[in-house]
Parts: sequence; structure tokens; C-alpha cells
Amino acid sequence: MANIKSSKKDIITSAKKAERNKAATSALKTAVRKTEKAIAAKDPAIKEAVTAGQSALDIAAKKGIIHPNAAARKKSRLTKKANAAAK
Repeated sequence: MANIKSSKKDIITSAKKAERNKAATSALKTAVRKTEKAIAAKDPAIKEAVTAGQSALDIAAKKGIIHPNAAARKKSRLTKKANAAAK
């Protein structure tokens, strides 16, 4: 445990941020998983599902939960899967 007062505060702040990021990351993974499930099932509403998944990725990148390049890569892969399923 830290002895310095500011270090103790930093530990508390880091824990709060980690908790918030964990919830946001979980929500992001759930959104992407739902999108992939809709694509795999060839759901008629694939377009809406893909849009929702991409939106979740954009929001996560904007908040700094994931790197913007990672978000772009995942969006691209989702779009590729959706286009392949539409054929």
C-alpha cells in the first residue's frame, strides 16, 4: 500500500476508472456479439445490427476504451461478414 497521500488518491481514482472501463468494455463486446449473431443467423435486420455494432465501436473509440485503429479494424471485419452473408 502506498504511503504518500496523492498515491493513495491515485489508487482510488484508478480503481474507479478500471471499473467504469470494465463495464463499457463488456457492453461493447455484447453489442459486437449480438451483431455477429445476427449476421450468422442471416437475420433480415442485418443492416440495423451492423449499424448498431459499428456505433458501439465508434463510441468506445471516442471514449478511449479501445484504440481508434482497433475500432476501425473491427468495423471493417463486421462489414465484410455482413456483405458475405447478404450474398
